[in-house]
Amino acid sequence: MQATVDWINGWVWSPALVYLCLLVGLYFSIRTRFMQVRHMGEMVRAMFRGKSSAAGVSSFQALTIALSGRVGTGNIAGVATAIGFGGPGAIFWMWMVAFLGAATAYIESALGQIYKTEHHGLYRGGPAYYIERGLGWRVYAIVFAVATVIACGLLLPGVQTNSIAASMENAFGVAPAVTGTIIVILLGLIIFGGVRRIAQVTQVVVPFMALGYILAAAVVVALNVEKVPEVFRLILSSAFGMDAGFGAMIGLAIQWGVKRGVYSNEAGQGTGPHAASAAEVPHPAAQGLVQAFSVYIDTLFVCSATAFMVLITGTYNVTGADGQQVFTGLANIATGTGFTQAAMEQVLPGFGSMFVAVALFFFAFTTVIAYYYIAETNVAYLTRNLRSDALIFVLRVALIASALYGCVRTSDLAWGLGDIGVGIMAWLNIIAILVLQKPALLALKDYEAQQAQGRIEPQFDPRALGIDKAELWVKLADRRKREA
Repeated sequence: MQATVDWINGWVWSPALVYLCLLVGLYFSIRTRFMQVRHMGEMVRAMFRGKSSAAGVSSFQALTIALSGRVGTGNIAGVATAIGFGGPGAIFWMWMVAFLGAATAYIESALGQIYKTEHHGLYRGGPAYYIERGLGWRVYAIVFAVATVIACGLLLPGVQTNSIAASMENAFGVAPAVTGTIIVILLGLIIFGGVRRIAQVTQVVVPFMALGYILAAAVVVALNVEKVPEVFRLILSSAFGMDAGFGAMIGLAIQWGVKRGVYSNEAGQGTGPHAASAAEVPHPAAQGLVQAFSVYIDTLFVCSATAFMVLITGTYNVTGADGQQVFTGLANIATGTGFTQAAMEQVLPGFGSMFVAVALFFFAFTTVIAYYYIAETNVAYLTRNLRSDALIFVLRVALIASALYGCVRTSDLAWGLGDIGVGIMAWLNIIAILVLQKPALLALKDYEAQQAQGRIEPQFDPRALGIDKAELWVKLADRRKREA
């Protein structure tokens, strides 16, 4: 099975997708006049403005749902994998795909907000919704929805739980089957509670886990501060093939940096718009900016924390394209979470490995919760005119089974299946947002124009911008006028 998975990944993650992610990010950065730089302050302010309602969650809750999907195994095991197969230079390309991907995240999330609908009293939206409503491509939208249900419901959860099981076994000696049983019980308690329970859990857990992990990494860096300049030099020289040891790996550095960067921050993948669409905000651009900031939190903060811990302590191995070891800093340790645990253990003996295991549990567990929400949203799209209770139940059971299976299968197979899911969603979504970019750009221009007029909280009316098929926003605009 591993050979088949690797063959499919060779097609899905061809150089075309790797460079498409970078080029699309650059293109949207230019089209938005690098909004990820100009609106840095507004990203933070908008995060705390939106309030929850009967139909939607707050801006901050939507951010934490999105971050629970972004901040996961990719931030610990994924970064280690990027270094292990792409060398230290892969970290630079992770940074690049995050910086440019913030603009992509704005476009897709703003589109999710513009074309969201109200389904059984809750806001729903995402690529399937904006593909059908904005482009009129119903068949394409169905294909995306089906692919997303399969990816987020079956393929991706196992990547997260596999890493949880491996880290728990390494740190505490807990058997993978026992870890899997605990995960199944906790998952059932949360996902059977619906989107509001998901929002309540993530708004508490996500900020706590991300801040705690970054602070721990800061301690490791502070204790080795004299090595920081050398780590920066190593990352930059390796990224452009100028390092003596890793110079021949520039192609692998780009490939693995972009692949793991997209897996981690999800910009362009089409997962972020689902959470963005659930937010109760006065203007789509506001939530687009918030979701763009989540890419920074994920990669520039959390991923960088892992990278600096691993590179500063030298607890990593690098394998070349021919399978030969290019660098060995940690003998007899498989590429993945073990690099990060060894780095933390070196600075905090007897505590570091356990801390990483606990952090990874929270990171990965909340990501599985986010995957469920995304899969449920697409089931809701596919069954809008039907009673979907039975299908939702089947999805919950299938996702829990996938999570359990992920605990006991090999890490290579888990990551391979996850990469297929991410890659297929990215292909489908990037094509759609390239064609349907205009409404998101108009929304940003309108948001900026209202701010220039002194309005602190811009309001959105799609009719004023010539945007069609945004019926929910027309209703909301008319309600505001009646209440004014």
